[in-house]
Formats: sequence, C-alpha cells, structure tokens
Amino acid sequence: MHKKRIMAHMIPYYPSPEASYDVVRGLVDGGAWALEVQFPFSDPTADGPAIQGACTTALENGFTVDKGIDFIKKIRKDYPKLPVFVMSYASIPYRVGIPRFVSIMAELGINGLIIPDLPPDYDEGFYEECITRDLQPVPVVIPDMTEERLSLITDKAGEYIYAALRKGITGQHTELGEDNIGLLSVLKNRGYKTLAGFGIDSPEQVAKLSRHAYAIVAGSVFVRICKENRDDIYGSVKKKVEYLLL
Repeated sequence: MHKKRIMAHMIPYYPSPEASYDVVRGLVDGGAWALEVQFPFSDPTADGPAIQGACTTALENGFTVDKGIDFIKKIRKDYPKLPVFVMSYASIPYRVGIPRFVSIMAELGINGLIIPDLPPDYDEGFYEECITRDLQPVPVVIPDMTEERLSLITDKAGEYIYAALRKGITGQHTELGEDNIGLLSVLKNRGYKTLAGFGIDSPEQVAKLSRHAYAIVAGSVFVRICKENRDDIYGSVKKKVEYLLL
C-alpha cells in the first residue's frame, strides 16, 4: 500500500490569531505530514473564494509579515520535526526584498518556499537566492505545460515540485484523469517528490493520488471547516484530516 501524506494548507490569523493555532494543532494531531503556511496577500491570483476570503479576514485580523514570522517560529518550537513550507505571492518578497525575505525564511528552517508567480524564468533572482541560502524553492507546474516548459521549470527544482492538478483557482473539486495523473507519473519518474493539490476534498482522491505523488495538498476544505465550526475548530479540523486519510 502506498503511504498517504497530506500537506495541509493553512492561513495564520484565520479565523482569528488564536484560533489559527488551534488549526495547526488540529491538523498535526489529525495526522498531517506537513503544513503549507500561506502568508496572506490582498490580491492572490491562484486562490478560490474560500482561501481569498480567509486571507482577507487574516489581514483584517492584523496579520503582517513579522507576525507570520513569529507564527512560524512558534510552530518550529512546538513541532521541531514537522515539515513546514511557506507559500505566498511575489508581492510580499518584493516588498520585503527578495534576498532579505529568502534569508529570513532560511533562518526559520522551513523546508521549502512556494511563490507561484515567480516562475524560474521570471523570478527576479528568487531561485538563486534560495540556492545560496540552502533553501528549497518549490516551483509550480500544471498538466498542460509543454515538454519544453516543464523541463525548463523542473531543471530549477530541488527535491520538491508542486503540481496543480488543473488550471484555474483553488477550491473546486478536481476530477482525476489522464492529464493530471499523467503529469504526476512524469514527475515521479524523474525522481521528484511531488506535492499535488487543487480541489482535494475526499479520501478517494487522496488514496488515488498517493500512488503517484509524494504528498497531497488540501487547503480550501480546511478553511470551510473552520468557517462552519467556530465552536470546535481544533476537533473539526482534526476529524477532517483523519477522514481524508481513511
């Protein structure tokens, strides 16, 4: 049987600064293999309504880059062996300064940095900075990329690659078929640890994808759980991870 791993996407300061750490505890206790911590941004390009709304709330709750750094430090202190990836959009590294932002992330000891709108050929030095700081940049690929484009991007990857299972934005259920499973097979054959996400909301998807990807990324499903279960966020999130891993 193939090992099922879930990389759980979450947003600090959503639904509140305190409750977002209950989300962390619930995800970890439910069995998540890793966390993908999104630094919220006001104008995301790949996020669906659920994550966009959560990011807006997080910003209204006072999230800042410095508070995100403190949030990561707390995770690192409480869960020193837990793989942690940070995801955001180019605006935040630009504003902080790409060398400084990458340096801060490297000092935090995260396992990878995912910036979807900084692809390897338009990255403003992001990939070189990551390599210099011994931090893994995690490029994003999609099913209908040309072989030329896919090779250009994968050549810049380290251990991990993020495969979006379809075009568009996050949150809507994704059907698994020849196009997205085919991409995962190509990446697996090339030796990458693929993090496969977009529209994951069922244990059947997790079971099927686990034969082809290293870990399955789920995010919007947890945001919706938080919104619908304000009185028991920890327990509700924990149960959802356990359900996806059935």
